[in-house]
Amino acid sequence: MAQVLEFKLPDLGEGLTEAEIVRWLVQVGDVVAVDQPVVEVETAKAMVEVPCPYGGVVTARFGEEGEELPVGAPLLTVAVGAPASGGDAPAGGGLPGAEEASRAGSGTTEGSGNVLVGYGTGAPPARRRRVRAAGPLGAGTPGGPSAPGHPAPGSGRTHGAVRTEPGAVGFREPGVVQPAPARTAPLHAEGPVPVISPLVRRLARDNGLDLRELHGSGPDGLILRADVEQALRAATARQAPPAADTPVRPSPAPSRVSSAPADGVRTPLKGVRGAVADKLSRSRREIPDATCWVDADATELMRARAAMNAAGGPKISLLALLARICTAALARFPELNSTVDTEAREIVRLDHVHLGFAAQTERGLVVPVVRDAHARDAESLTAEFARLTEAARTGTLTPGELTGGTFTLNNYGVFGVDGSTPIINHPEAAMLGVGRIVPKPWVHEGELAVRQVVQLSLTFDHRVCDGGTAGGFLRYVADCVEQPAVLLRTL
Repeated sequence: MAQVLEFKLPDLGEGLTEAEIVRWLVQVGDVVAVDQPVVEVETAKAMVEVPCPYGGVVTARFGEEGEELPVGAPLLTVAVGAPASGGDAPAGGGLPGAEEASRAGSGTTEGSGNVLVGYGTGAPPARRRRVRAAGPLGAGTPGGPSAPGHPAPGSGRTHGAVRTEPGAVGFREPGVVQPAPARTAPLHAEGPVPVISPLVRRLARDNGLDLRELHGSGPDGLILRADVEQALRAATARQAPPAADTPVRPSPAPSRVSSAPADGVRTPLKGVRGAVADKLSRSRREIPDATCWVDADATELMRARAAMNAAGGPKISLLALLARICTAALARFPELNSTVDTEAREIVRLDHVHLGFAAQTERGLVVPVVRDAHARDAESLTAEFARLTEAARTGTLTPGELTGGTFTLNNYGVFGVDGSTPIINHPEAAMLGVGRIVPKPWVHEGELAVRQVVQLSLTFDHRVCDGGTAGGFLRYVADCVEQPAVLLRTL
C-alpha cells in the first residue's frame, strides 16, 4: 500500500520565514523523483526552485500561485511505494506510477540528505505495530468484526481500530466529555521536538524552558516563538507574589484603528520590498549613523578609464574603478569594514572585503555581493559586476549572492541625482554613495575651468569610529578620484 508523505516548505536559510509561490512545476498526478524541483518560490532574497525530497506520485498541492506561505506549511503530498505483491491493492491503495518513482529514488531507503538549508530526509522511521484490544467478538482477527470500518452489531462502538464496549476501558458515552488524563510524561518524549527556528530554540534555552513540555500552535504542532513567549509569561505569573485583594475592573480592549486613510491603493510589504523595509527600519533603529560628503574633480579618473579601454581588451566599468578605490581605502581604514556585536558589546573587524552594490530591478532594490573584492583587479570586478547585475534583472540571484556583504557601494548617480544620505545596509558599518558626474565650473591649477565633478557621500556607524577616521577614508577616496595615480601606491 502506498504511503502518503507530506512535504512542507523548508527553511530556505538566512532567517527567512515565508515565501510566495510563483509557479508550480508539477501537477496533481505527476510522478516525481527525489530532488526534482516541484515549485518556484520568491523569498525576500531571491527566486528559488524547491526540490522535493520524496519520490512518488503527487496527490495534492497546497497554495495557489501568488499565495504566500510560512516556513513549515504544507506544500504538497506524495504517495510513495506500491501495493504489496501477491494480492490485489485495496481501494485507495497504491497509485499509478508510485512504484516507478520509488524505484527511481524515493525516500524509502536512506533519504535525500540536505537538499536545501535546514531540511532533507533521513532514513524512514520503523513502522509501529498497532495493538488491538482483545474482545469477546474475535478482536484482532483479520476480517473479523473488529476490523477497522466494520462495527460489530450490538451496543459496542468502533473508534478507528479499537472496539469499545460500555464499561470497558476507553469507552466514551455519547455527549459526555471525559476529563483529559493528567500528563505524566513530556509531549515529545520520543522523536525530535517540532521546532524549525533556531531563534526559538535559543530563546527557550536561555530561559531554561524545556521545549518537550510545549504543544505548538503551528501546523502539525510546530512550536512557534509565540508559544515559547506565552509559556515564559505563564511561568513568570506563577512565580509572581499574589496581589492585594483589590477589585480590578477590566478595561475594554482598545480597538485597532489604522492611521492610514480608508481610500487608496494598498501594496503588501512582502517579498523583496518587505525585506528592504525591515532591513532599513532596523538600520535606522539600531545604528547611530552620521554622514559626511565632499565634491571631487573626476576629470582625471574619466581620462584614465578612457585610456584603459582604448588600450584594448575587456572594457573597464566606472563602477569597477570606484570599487577598486574603495577596497584600497578600506585597507587604510579597516574600522569601516566591520560590524558590531551588540550582545557581546564588541566591534568585529573583518579580514575580507565582500563588496555589496545597490542594483535597482523590477522586483525592487537588491544588493548583490562581490566576494573577496579586495583580491580582484579592475577587469575581474567589471566581469563580476556585469554577471551579478544580469542575475539581479532576471531574478536568478541566489541567497548566497545577496548576503554576507561587509561594505556597500551605492552609485545613485545613474538616477541623475547629485547627492544623498545613504542608509547603512545592516549589519555593515558604512556605505559610500556616488552621485552623477557632470561638467561644473571648478578652480583647477589656479584658474576657473569646466571640470567633471562628482559628489561623494559616506554614511558610517559612529560606534565603530569617529569623524576623523570617516573623514580620512572619504578624503582618500576623493584623492584617488582626482588623481588615480595615488592608487599605484597600493597596487
